[in-house]
Amino acid sequence: MTSPEAREEAVLEAVRHRREQVNEAIPEELPIQRPERLYEASRYLLDAGGKRLRPAVLLTTAEALGDVDPLSTEYRSFPSLHEEDPVDVMAAAVSVEVIQSFTLIHDDIMDDDDLRRGVPAVHEAYDLETAILAGDTLYSKAFEIMLETEAQSDRIVEAFDVLATTCTKICEGQSLDVTFEERADVSPEEYLEMIEQKTAVLYAASACLPAILLGADDDTIDALYGYGLDIGRAFQIQDDVLDLTVPSEQLGKQRGSDLVENKQTLITVHARRQGVDVNTLVDTDDVDAVTESEIDDAVAELEAAGSIAYSNETARDLVEQGKDRLEVLPDNEARDLLCQIADYLIERGY
Repeated sequence: MTSPEAREEAVLEAVRHRREQVNEAIPEELPIQRPERLYEASRYLLDAGGKRLRPAVLLTTAEALGDVDPLSTEYRSFPSLHEEDPVDVMAAAVSVEVIQSFTLIHDDIMDDDDLRRGVPAVHEAYDLETAILAGDTLYSKAFEIMLETEAQSDRIVEAFDVLATTCTKICEGQSLDVTFEERADVSPEEYLEMIEQKTAVLYAASACLPAILLGADDDTIDALYGYGLDIGRAFQIQDDVLDLTVPSEQLGKQRGSDLVENKQTLITVHARRQGVDVNTLVDTDDVDAVTESEIDDAVAELEAAGSIAYSNETARDLVEQGKDRLEVLPDNEARDLLCQIADYLIERGY
């Protein structure tokens, strides 16, 4: 039986293959032009790296739909499902990653975070005004880049609708997240709704956009959208768990920072329902002042309440539900990889 470590390495290798091609396409779709400072800031986080999980999901879904060999795939000229002109699915993949970068820039401004992907955040590397403009530029550029897919016009309109709705929902989810910090009565259902909007909808868009652009039927599009929602929610829940369980050095930030800053997670929502006074688990609201010992004690209390196990089980159930939705795809290597990516999202370290 394959170990979780071996499965993770296999997924990372498959994602790496697609990430390299996305990295090559980003400068083509988003070149540095005048005014140079604006476009350098816009490209800053994209050039800083990232796993490119969302574009990898998009490209892999296209491979599964087309039943093609991923190692010989030319994403710039991908066959339509109806013998029409080919579609540039790589442009769609870049568009999704550009949206992801736009949200990160604005998140860092809102949270006043200094670092992202191991480098200073855009508003620190440049300035606040330039960072806001860079995020806005990426938002609009995502739609321009989607046009480069050269899909049938009605499908591009549908893709635009998905992309615009996704951006709106991300903002709605972020707003809910901020509001939840002032509440102690958030239900698990409300939390799952919030992370669906804030995090999962971009995975959902990534999974269904190739189906739209390549001309799949509505049932397939809907199933793939559901797959993305399920694994996207599981991804965020796993992030909640990792924030408490992974050493600070590996996280690249203080372990337990979500708890210190009173951010709602599925773990704390569940713990409150078990009678845990979450607000007293640590004695400070200053991330720089909290000690590892305090976080250890908090984690022990959350484990005793069953809250971490509850979160792990919820994420696992969501992944299994998402994988079941992939039955609409041909039985091929790419579909298997989509299942493995789903598993990876809840088995990963960090």
